[in-house]
Amino acid sequence: MPTETLEFKAELKQLLHLITHSLYSDREIFLRELISNASDAINKVRFDALANAEKLEGDTNWKIKLVPDAAAGTLTISDNGIGMTRQEVIDNLGTVAQSGTRAFLEAAQKTGRMSEAPGLIGQFGVGFYSAFMVADKVTVITRAAGHPPSTATKWESDGQGTFSIEPTEKPTRGTDVILHLKNDAKEFLEPWRLRTLVRKFSDFLEHPVVMDVEKEVGEGDNKRKETVEETLNSRKAIWLRHKSEVKREEYDEFYKSLTHDSEAPAEVIHYAGEGKTEFKVLCFIPARKPWSFDFEEPVAGLKLYVQRVLIMDRCEQVLPTYLRFVKGVVDSNDLPLNVSREMLQQNPLLEIIHKSVVKNILDTLAGMKNIEFDKYLNFYKAFGSVLKEGLSRDWSNREKIADLLLFESANTPPGKFITLAEYVEKMPTDQKEIVYLIGETAEQLRNSPYLEAYRAKGQDVLLLTDPIDEFALPALGEYKGKRLVAADRTATHSSDIPAETQKKFESLLQWLKQKLPEVADVRLTSRLTESAACLVADAYGMSAHMERLLERMGRDTGPVKRVLEINPQHPAVEVIRQLHDKNAAEARLEGYARLLYEQAVIAEGSKVTDPVAFAKRINELITRDAQSVISA
Repeated sequence: MPTETLEFKAELKQLLHLITHSLYSDREIFLRELISNASDAINKVRFDALANAEKLEGDTNWKIKLVPDAAAGTLTISDNGIGMTRQEVIDNLGTVAQSGTRAFLEAAQKTGRMSEAPGLIGQFGVGFYSAFMVADKVTVITRAAGHPPSTATKWESDGQGTFSIEPTEKPTRGTDVILHLKNDAKEFLEPWRLRTLVRKFSDFLEHPVVMDVEKEVGEGDNKRKETVEETLNSRKAIWLRHKSEVKREEYDEFYKSLTHDSEAPAEVIHYAGEGKTEFKVLCFIPARKPWSFDFEEPVAGLKLYVQRVLIMDRCEQVLPTYLRFVKGVVDSNDLPLNVSREMLQQNPLLEIIHKSVVKNILDTLAGMKNIEFDKYLNFYKAFGSVLKEGLSRDWSNREKIADLLLFESANTPPGKFITLAEYVEKMPTDQKEIVYLIGETAEQLRNSPYLEAYRAKGQDVLLLTDPIDEFALPALGEYKGKRLVAADRTATHSSDIPAETQKKFESLLQWLKQKLPEVADVRLTSRLTESAACLVADAYGMSAHMERLLERMGRDTGPVKRVLEINPQHPAVEVIRQLHDKNAAEARLEGYARLLYEQAVIAEGSKVTDPVAFAKRINELITRDAQSVISA
């Protein structure tokens, strides 16, 4: 048989079903789509009027009107835009995915007027059909600009695969889209519902979206109800203006309306990205933590607008999670959207915007820290723990984030903070590492035995009390070429105990290992100058603080053994050694060994497993010591 070339056939009913039931995530999107189409229609007639002013017909009072009719069960979306001829109705509404906007822009390009063309929202020619998500019948009455009233066209369809078209009259140019709402969609006749959706999706649209509402006017006996036309959208897309034109009061007002915060933001970031990708960014760093911040799902993202129309409420691709405290908007016409305009497609331009937004936020925070430290400190106390997440999640900006961190330290007064840069600057010349210690409170850490050797050497230790520090600081690894090490780990303190001392204590160490099965090992240490003993984790083992954190989270880690380090210079340790060398079977020796271990447990911030037995051993010591004084 000869080769045949055939056309694809589409079952229109199934195609419309797919568009109205699978393309959009929420049916309330229909209002955004129809208002966006109306806005495009107005922009088109304004553009055409530049060459043919007669198309304006003396009407330049641009607006999009919503008319809910509860009695008829209809919602009408009207515009005074360019309208359509009969053939354009057939082409645009009778052909699924035929985009009038795309055809309009192609015509502008052919005539060399592309630079004058307005920004238009429609791309795919399917947004109109979202109306069938809420309507079981849609009627369109339209008249093209510059054509007489008698040339208007009426189009009607139930979305089942066919449509009717007939001539009609329309005194004004533009288009009326009449939705015969389904029974389960009558909520969209409620003025408050329409007002909410307009403010959500189309609040910053250039053209007013209006609706007739009843309001009480007058006072006393003269009080009466009147129908007035209310503008539902604010139309104040201040991010599209140059920042020199926007007053601080306007930024504050916009921020409060965006976030429902009662306070003004700490910082405003407003700029335009230019080059291959043009975009506008307006975001805010809050002055305080919202009360619900710690209970919300940790999702970041700026509001994404295209031509002032909300496309995504949280565009996660332009803002990393560790900056989720930042609120604001990004507006770009160059980003490729999917057909429903609810999702971004993967594109290199998105990464450009992402890098730009992150850089500007981190630079703004650095400026606040360097110039307005008190304001930055308030911010850091609220969001510092969130910022630290970036140390493990944003490798390229790791050092920038590290520069923003604040710490208490052993050498700073309580309540005062230093940066990593300041710590490094003050390090003794022979110090090669940045030392930190993690615990519950700074006060507890200041009294920790782990600090003794560092104090003796004149070295500072960072005191970390934020739960995320257990994950954040190891992720940082190093800063300015200085390795970060924990003060309570074996690898951070080399033992320089003389061989003679090691040999002298060898027998006691072996005995302690047998009597203290809770520990992984017993060693001599030079890290202690005042305390008798301490517990340390191996280089890659779990710290005591981490173990306590996991326990509070309900994670059973099982018994975690640490290394018991004892100070050979301490009188208590020396006397235990002498007693052991004299008589290893002495009954009191095991109690002394247990006290060495238990005091180390308490010093690391943990709890002894048997506090009653611990108290009994302490009381026995008190009794013996007191009796020796009395009998002397």
